[in-house]
Amino acid sequence: MQFNANEFKVKGEELLNKVRELIHEGNISRIIIKDEQGRTYMEIPVAVGLVGAIIAPVLAAVGALAALAANFTIEIERRT
Repeated sequence: MQFNANEFKVKGEELLNKVRELIHEGNISRIIIKDEQGRTYMEIPVAVGLVGAIIAPVLAAVGALAALAANFTIEIERRT
C-alpha cells in the first residue's frame, strides 16, 4: 500500500473543523498536527471504520489543542 502526503495550513479556530472533515473523508491513514515551528503536537492514526464513540475523545483533545497556538500545519497521509 502506498501513501500520499499533503499539508494544510490552518488557524487555531479552524483546526477542529478541518480534522473532522479529513476524518470523514475516509481515505486518510494518519493525521499529524504541527505548530508553526514544525513541532509535532499530535499524531492521529485513522483506522478504517472508526466510530463516533472512539473518535470523540480525540476530537476533544484537538479542540483543546486549538486554544494553545494561533497557526497549525496539518499533515495527512492518504492511502492510494
